[in-house]
Amino acid sequence: MTRVKPVAALTLALTLAVGTASPSGADDAPRSYNSGNTTRSTTYENVLDLKGVPKSASPGEFNPVNVFADRGAWHAYALPDAEDPTTYGGFSGPLYVAQEYPWWLSRSFSRLRLKEADRTLDLVGGGTPRFTSLPGLLRQRYRLDGLDLTLELRFATDRTALVRARVHNSGRTTRTLAADWSGSLLRPEEGPQRDAPSLITTSRGVAVDFARVREKWDYLTDGTERFQITHREPVRSTLARDTYRTELAAPLRLAPGAARTLDWTESYTFTTSERAREGAAVRRVLADPAAVTAAGDARWRRYVADVTGPVPPARRRLAVKALQTLVTNWRSAAGRIRHDAISPSLSYKWFAGGIWAWDTWKQAVGTARFDPGLAQSQLRAMFDHQIRPGSPSRPQDAGMIPDAVFYNDPSDGGGNWNERNSKPPLAAWAVREVYRHSGDRAFLREMYPKLAAYQAWWYRNRDHDRDGLAEYGATVDPANDSAEQRRLAAAWESGMDNAPRFDAALGTSVVTNRDASGRVTGYSLTQESVDLNAYLAADQSHLAALARELGDKAGERHWRARARATHAAVRERMYDPKSGWFHDTDLADGSRLTARGRGIEGAVPLWTGTASRAQAAAVRDRLTDPAEFATPVPFPTVARSSPYFAPQRYWRGPVWLDQAYFAQAGLRRYGYTAEARALTDRLLAHAGGLADRGPVMENYDPLTGAPLNSPNFSWSAAVLLPMLGGKPSLRLGSRPDRSMSEPACSEMSRLGRDEAAERTPSWAALASRAGTAASGRATKVI
Repeated sequence: MTRVKPVAALTLALTLAVGTASPSGADDAPRSYNSGNTTRSTTYENVLDLKGVPKSASPGEFNPVNVFADRGAWHAYALPDAEDPTTYGGFSGPLYVAQEYPWWLSRSFSRLRLKEADRTLDLVGGGTPRFTSLPGLLRQRYRLDGLDLTLELRFATDRTALVRARVHNSGRTTRTLAADWSGSLLRPEEGPQRDAPSLITTSRGVAVDFARVREKWDYLTDGTERFQITHREPVRSTLARDTYRTELAAPLRLAPGAARTLDWTESYTFTTSERAREGAAVRRVLADPAAVTAAGDARWRRYVADVTGPVPPARRRLAVKALQTLVTNWRSAAGRIRHDAISPSLSYKWFAGGIWAWDTWKQAVGTARFDPGLAQSQLRAMFDHQIRPGSPSRPQDAGMIPDAVFYNDPSDGGGNWNERNSKPPLAAWAVREVYRHSGDRAFLREMYPKLAAYQAWWYRNRDHDRDGLAEYGATVDPANDSAEQRRLAAAWESGMDNAPRFDAALGTSVVTNRDASGRVTGYSLTQESVDLNAYLAADQSHLAALARELGDKAGERHWRARARATHAAVRERMYDPKSGWFHDTDLADGSRLTARGRGIEGAVPLWTGTASRAQAAAVRDRLTDPAEFATPVPFPTVARSSPYFAPQRYWRGPVWLDQAYFAQAGLRRYGYTAEARALTDRLLAHAGGLADRGPVMENYDPLTGAPLNSPNFSWSAAVLLPMLGGKPSLRLGSRPDRSMSEPACSEMSRLGRDEAAERTPSWAALASRAGTAASGRATKVI
């Protein structure tokens, strides 16, 4: 996972990441999921520990409080601290994203209080309250003296949460109650962001306006952002510095058995136009909050059914946890992010306000299982920034997908946007998987020429010796101003940032790539990487299938030939019989870089169907060997036998669930089902927090299972869904490709030279060598 601003990989304390046992009386006993009128036999309450209250405005690099968001909102909430009655009556937060960075606005901005005859009712008067998270909502229940109070928070739109407080008179006498709400700001400790938020009153509540602050690495606002509370009933509000009180204008009079619901919305918008649009949406929400609630519950019932129906009952809670993780990290279009997408993690400072390419490919595959439309939108969000022919800044990179896209690009003062490199090419796999769930052929027509252009870029700009095997590399970019910076960017392009195979100390360096005119087009590592080329082969197979769906027979033939040749090149040049593993190869002489040890990338040719049967058997032996990859938590990124194995150093040993998914799916593909099942079961049981209420993590210690790095990590959640069961992933072909003859390898080399020679003045030209019949539409759909 590339971070443009260098950040040390940190290990979260196990007690924080896994979550602690619930306090006595908390609502964690198994119950049926009951949202709306549908009850399920399997419990989905509290699949993730969402209780906690912030101590300061800054959540730190890793936020210790897990939060809930929905519909792509840029603000989120948690349940109160069960051991702290001062937090009762409101939801923790909100946590809001200052364009790219998360901050807490308050400990609890809207705390409800009920009074009777000037006496404040004790929210614990009837016993310990119940705090519950359910798919799609947060709930609090209080028993008072003859009264029941239930608070529920759901998201109504991509900018607005709806809170409903139901007061029920369970006694035998009529009750007359007053209601008020209060809250205080949590200000950042340092300026100028300390002075950014300011409280104001409105006709139906209060709001927080934000001053313009451009702290590149900490806090970004434009001075147009607003967080606003809007009550359905008439209210009066007063301010006292950073604290407010809003009182219900008329008292609540409840006969025995009667109930009233108080409704309000909490909206966070970035621009004045968003605020105007959301004002109209809020009026519609408050006009019929019951309908909004019912529609939201129905949507979540569909989500839950889609992710749990095909999954064994014992694993359905984990499937729902993965679902909730993805939905909470969903960010709607804002700033330079033009379509709804999923960020890697709202819980990590550097991941909250942006989207990454290969994260997106994997996340779309998971999201397609419950919301194909959102999966399509994610893919569009990255392809919106595909480099166009004639780009004024990088025309040589036409077809490339940038590594990371954020709310701000560099012209807006953002520092996290990254075009120094791309990311591994899994986009056609993602498009095909999304199509399998959506059946949307128009989406295929839209994406096909863009995918073809992306393939063309790899061979034009990342195949230094034009032999048909590509290299990870770096772009012509001001930040890539030295050999070391180019090597670093190239390692980022692999996604395995600090993997041993990219160490300068082991001989990794970069070479300059040029086009036929001598213009520098980028830089390549001095090695051809096995995962990159297996991914390229897989995507070529997928493009052949997409061409067939679109009736493009010439394109189908072209991509099948490309795929056969690429598979053969990987199989014949990158497999080492002595080590029984696939390795990167030296760019200069083609030798296999076996001295760098075995990395999990060597298992990718099983997932892609590239390996021969004999090669797959040898790889299976390594994957099932406790001294290699069958560690207590299986599938470490570096073999346990390697001298470079470091179980807590990012890509030098920790278990990443995407690579674990590729490895176990590869075993299944070649018929090693029992081995794949046993290793997967062990991983799911021993990875810290997965089996209980802990968050889904970025990675795990392969020896102890300790959670590492970012909590609530999206691509981990996304690949859990196919790992847990359900509809099988698309096969890349009916069987692994057979060994190819030398003419096939020669064809690969020739195709690589032809792609590199292409000057590609337009999208149609970028796609033409792919044989696409859609080239006439290419300039229209970009």
